[in-house]
Amino acid sequence: MTPSALHRLWSTPLGVHCFAQAAEINPLLVRVFRTLRATDERATPGAPFYASEDDLLQRIHLPEWEQLVRFLVDSLRQTVVAANEGVWSAATPGLKIALRGIWFQISAQGAHHDVHTHGNCSWSGVYCVQVDVDGQRRSHPVLGEANGVTRFYGPHFNHLGGAHMDFGNAYLQSAHLDIAPAPGRLVVFPAWLAHQAMPYHGEAERIIVSFNASVHAADSTDQLHRYSHV
Repeated sequence: MTPSALHRLWSTPLGVHCFAQAAEINPLLVRVFRTLRATDERATPGAPFYASEDDLLQRIHLPEWEQLVRFLVDSLRQTVVAANEGVWSAATPGLKIALRGIWFQISAQGAHHDVHTHGNCSWSGVYCVQVDVDGQRRSHPVLGEANGVTRFYGPHFNHLGGAHMDFGNAYLQSAHLDIAPAPGRLVVFPAWLAHQAMPYHGEAERIIVSFNASVHAADSTDQLHRYSHV
């Protein structure tokens, strides 16, 4: 007789990393980003929300910026390798990581970014450059703990609206995860994962860097059967 088994399928990988050089490099990035916003003809002066174009790799040429980009790519590599453990074989191929776009956003005065996913890539990331210190951020009288967090929605979230909820499916009822912004903190997540930037209000602007990336085998073929146990 085959023994009973429980299969926990289709987990959602999400990596959280910390940039060791954030305290030295982030203040410079704040100045660079504010300059780029001030010189952007599209920008509305004093607007509570601004998003740059996604071509920062071509526009910023500073050693500190290059340090951050290396950290983003290395952290993505770690997350991707861990997420594919057991899918790739022990003879995992080298990887080629292509940043498909990288941009920054500045939020204040209750601005937010509604629920969305990212296309044309397999992975995305959000790196925090600046935000109010955590105690001050969380003590906002209206927004509270959710002030400026990135909220990720589980893949079953869209099915919960009409679902019957009882004690038996309690495992489904934690449908989202909030990750607080902190300078130097990077979150790497699958590009298909629905998420949003919750409304933010604080003394300091909430400044983040976002990126999209695709990951390929070093030999330029992504035929999974060549590298998997299957």
